[in-house]
Amino acid sequence: MKHQHLFHRAIGRFIHGLKQPGQLNVILSPECGGYQNIPLFCSEDRGNDTEYCNVDILVTVGGDVRLIVEIEESDLSPTRICGKFLTSALTKYLIHDRVAKAPITMADHVTFIQVLNTCGLNERSQKPEQTSNIQKSILAVLPVKGSPIDAYRLFCFKGEIDFETDTTQRTDFKRCVTNSLS
Repeated sequence: MKHQHLFHRAIGRFIHGLKQPGQLNVILSPECGGYQNIPLFCSEDRGNDTEYCNVDILVTVGGDVRLIVEIEESDLSPTRICGKFLTSALTKYLIHDRVAKAPITMADHVTFIQVLNTCGLNERSQKPEQTSNIQKSILAVLPVKGSPIDAYRLFCFKGEIDFETDTTQRTDFKRCVTNSLS
């Protein structure tokens, strides 16, 4: 049976549900319930040499990228977490045929949120403390010179059930998302 990305889909539904009429556009990757990869590029020239990453969820407001969300379900290593952040921080444009005919620029202020699925960790794992340290370390280097990403948050949930039921952390997640869009 093919992996269904239930955690990705729960977060995708949640963010899509926050969508308000107007110039806000929520774009979801296939893992999150969307239809197409969401590629970010270092220049306006679309090509394999300028494409740095694909993200899970991206939100534009008024025609500019304002929020990037990355979701990790399996590889929770510092290299993977920091690598996803850095490759996104090095980009300048979303180039996506279904969204616009021309490249979409990053807004002056972009928020990057990472959400980790920690349900596979044993109870004695030090991963929660490590992710807290990763968040502190990333915040210490923001803003990265030349990058519009100036806000960062890292959230840990124990799967989609925890995401649906942990109201305290979910409220904090919602606040972080909505603040980035205002």
